[in-house]
Amino acid sequence: MLFVALAKSRPGTQREATARRLQWQYPDGMRVVAEYWLQTSDPAVIIVAEGDSVVPIMATIAQWDDVFDITVIPAITAEEGLQFAKLMVQG
Repeated sequence: MLFVALAKSRPGTQREATARRLQWQYPDGMRVVAEYWLQTSDPAVIIVAEGDSVVPIMATIAQWDDVFDITVIPAITAEEGLQFAKLMVQG
């Protein structure tokens, strides 16, 4: 399953977040497709990841909750969306 995580910075944590990220590794079972650190606080980080379950996603949220307010949204690729749209149109 594909997930998009939007991480909003908590006040006064950018330096801490950057230092922590240099040392931190994603948990097993979470395959990162993309990670973007933005020049804004909301969202400050966007992560696109795949996982067979939500467990590694929840572990990541728990490890970063003091630095970011994280929203995780299930997603599909454009190709998957177009295939789904074709099925919907066909009725």
